[in-house]
Amino acid sequence: MKFVGLSGTLAGHKTSHMVFQVLRAAKLQNQDTKIELIDLKDYDVEFMRGYPLAYYNDDTQLVVNKLLEADCIVIGTPIYQASISGSLKNLLDLLPERAFRDKIVGFISTAGSDKYFLVAEYHLRPIIQFLGGVVPSRNVFVPDNSFNEDSEIDDDLIERRIMKFSEEFLKLSKK
Repeated sequence: MKFVGLSGTLAGHKTSHMVFQVLRAAKLQNQDTKIELIDLKDYDVEFMRGYPLAYYNDDTQLVVNKLLEADCIVIGTPIYQASISGSLKNLLDLLPERAFRDKIVGFISTAGSDKYFLVAEYHLRPIIQFLGGVVPSRNVFVPDNSFNEDSEIDDDLIERRIMKFSEEFLKLSKK
């Protein structure tokens, strides 16, 4: 099974750290799981212009194809202006219709305030489902105060939620 994590922001390290923690938890639970982290700030993903994928640069094609080849995907996003990041939305716009068909696709998000804990639920879940993804029943929200000064998660409750989240991915992938 190939489990890909997508850090959907061009700024900071919290999002990529959150996504990696989910991948790490899945690997701890099943050593046969192949994991890969895609951090959007490491790629030059072009702005969506409505062209076929072959017309975009190599980085754009590479990132899209890595997502298409995955069995499970965890998407991480910070919440900006009560929405998902623009770079993530752009990448999702580049995907073909039904790109997530038969894939388990969940999400983990962070924001400066607890009042944004449902933003990813209302923004990402419909997009994932439109693209054909199977969304786990749980997702994880990590408020900014759960990170230490090194942008690492420093909250046992969040760590347990991440472990349960990855367990659900593995159970769904077996079905």
